[in-house]
Amino acid sequence: MADTKFTQPVMGRRTFVGGALATGALAALAGCGGGGDTEGSGTTAAPAGDNVMGFYLSEPAYIDPYNAQENQGTAIARAMFDGLMTWDWDTNSAVPVCAAEAPTVSEDGLVYTFKLKEGMKFHNGDAVDAESFVRGWKRVASPKMETPSDICYHLAPVAGYAEFNAGDTEEFTGLKAVDELTFEVTLSAPMADFPAVCCHPGLVPVPQAAVDDPKSFLEQPIGNGPFKMDEPWKHNQYINLVKFDEYHGEAPKIDGVYCSIQKDPDTAYNEFKAGTIDFAQIPTGQIKDNVDKYGKSEDGYTSTPGKQCLLGVELSTYFMIPCSQDPVLADVNVRRALSLAINRQNIVDTLYEGSRMPATSIMPTAIDDSEENVWQYCKYDPDQAKQILEDAGYTADADGKRGLEVTLNYNGDGGHEDLMSTIQLDLEAVGFTVKQDAVEWATYLDNLSKDEFSLGRLGWTADYPTMDNFLYPNFYTGADNNYEKYSNPEVDKMMEEARQIQDEEERKAACRKVCALIGEDMPVIPIMFYAHNYVASERMKNFNYDAQTIPHFETAEIA
Repeated sequence: MADTKFTQPVMGRRTFVGGALATGALAALAGCGGGGDTEGSGTTAAPAGDNVMGFYLSEPAYIDPYNAQENQGTAIARAMFDGLMTWDWDTNSAVPVCAAEAPTVSEDGLVYTFKLKEGMKFHNGDAVDAESFVRGWKRVASPKMETPSDICYHLAPVAGYAEFNAGDTEEFTGLKAVDELTFEVTLSAPMADFPAVCCHPGLVPVPQAAVDDPKSFLEQPIGNGPFKMDEPWKHNQYINLVKFDEYHGEAPKIDGVYCSIQKDPDTAYNEFKAGTIDFAQIPTGQIKDNVDKYGKSEDGYTSTPGKQCLLGVELSTYFMIPCSQDPVLADVNVRRALSLAINRQNIVDTLYEGSRMPATSIMPTAIDDSEENVWQYCKYDPDQAKQILEDAGYTADADGKRGLEVTLNYNGDGGHEDLMSTIQLDLEAVGFTVKQDAVEWATYLDNLSKDEFSLGRLGWTADYPTMDNFLYPNFYTGADNNYEKYSNPEVDKMMEEARQIQDEEERKAACRKVCALIGEDMPVIPIMFYAHNYVASERMKNFNYDAQTIPHFETAEIA
């Protein structure tokens, strides 16, 4: 999922970590949606009872799971809906939720058969059955939704997706309700990671009400998860979640979650200090002060009293993207030199108090920490950068300039200015002539799509914690997020082959080779791996906010 984060506008988990660098995943979107006030105060309603968690949220784009495209909406969808599988961070594997057991897979690797648990119910009392999964997945892929989904690409591996998504047929041939409790999915090609795809919060069942009254469903979805909404979404104010008493799984330990929609992270942090919110983002420059005051989480993701600051590495990478139409950046030697010229450690130390990690490739170490993933040009070596440019014929003049002009393009409403200025100084030091061009978010996205940029910025957060999810969407020829228009037939072939390997370790080994080969071409220039910068209140006996930026309300406890 590309760029979903930070203050100000973001697209989905499929587009760009689009908002402010200095802020985090919960602060993604301000002012979207209809109705309600134009700015949230978070004080319109108050948490009801001592066993309710107060949670900071920015205004989501969507809370209906069919288009759960960014962190805000995904947090709500994840609390209200259960899919077939979920990711188990202890075993690093997909495990059943609505499925009664792991799916059976046909010998050719194309047909996945899921047996569902008996007796599951939606919040309105309707039964959760195989047809409800067909219904839910078709909504994600349907071009006839009033606003078609931005996350439909997750279903692209399913047979019949292209025809159904194009509107050429009413049937999605790869989805089948065999009987009440048997859901069958047929793929167009083998994909061993498909159970991980099924963990996505958008691939969930929905009741008939989602089809009968879609406008109401947008405002108050009816799910099958541990929490439900007891009233419609109060735009720019709050979303109130209460425990679902007939939940099929283990009952939550808290009675509900009051999601306080705040206009910006600093306002939310002030509410946290005032005791009205239990979880907020730490402001820029205040990480050390918060660690000194509240203590540091042992694992980086779980808050307990006295160990309340979450600083764990996220499954997210910030990177620069060279435009394929820029004649300067089309030269692989220039791209390699650009990467070597950037002092990533200085960026994370000076701008983020050392809380983030310099990127060693596109692959976050939290996904796979093998040395094989490290790109040789993803380090700081300005002398080598100069030598590469000299050898490639870009000789420096008396002023050190090499006749290489680059423009740093980015969205000016996202807090990227300091980072871009730092990169500019690094590039100028090895002989580049550098300008900056900041535009508002919508214009920036349009420019990327039209190839009207030079050296842009992107980010990618895992849709599901697999190596393939960082490689295929960003580097396969013609893939949705391949804005650099990278195309390497050998890489494509290796990715296709890796997807079909059933053995987990063998598949990872194949993906590492793919990652290494991409690193030689340097189609993008990784800058840093994101990290949490959140703090929870002492009220929270236990609260987990995982590396994929999903809050686990279902296991939260209040002291």
